[in-house]
Amino acid sequence: MTDTAPRKPIAWPMLIRQAHLFLGMIIAPSILLFAITGGLQIFRLQESHEGYTPPPILEKLGRMHMDQVYALKKPKAQPAAAPVETAAPATVAVEAIRPEPKPAPPLSKLLLQWFFTLVAVGLVLSTLLGMWMGAMVSRSRVTARWLLLAGFVLPVLMLLV
Repeated sequence: MTDTAPRKPIAWPMLIRQAHLFLGMIIAPSILLFAITGGLQIFRLQESHEGYTPPPILEKLGRMHMDQVYALKKPKAQPAAAPVETAAPATVAVEAIRPEPKPAPPLSKLLLQWFFTLVAVGLVLSTLLGMWMGAMVSRSRVTARWLLLAGFVLPVLMLLV
């Protein structure tokens, strides 16, 4: 009979925690991007509306969120103008056509918009806290910082390709 040393059990909780740290650090920058741009899109701040033109950066970030392209949308081609009749009598009064005001959104929609905005803010804060914990408090700080840097750089490189 040979005496064999008992095997140490695999430390699953530690492996899971380390995998969570490494995966979290590499995807955290994307989570931040999607939380911020999604929060802006809740109120459609990336789209032009009557009396509102979004800053180009919001349009580009909105497109990156939805279409994975960091560029402004190409303007749609305007339809050709109908020929103007000059034979119309000069005495015809043309009333200015005013669009009817948009009805206010229902209360349930407003409540959900603000709730999801709060969720987006919470996700940003939670992600920032997780990034700080991973980069400053964990045992694998150096690896975590490199993965965080990779999480920022890789999507930018992919956009440039």
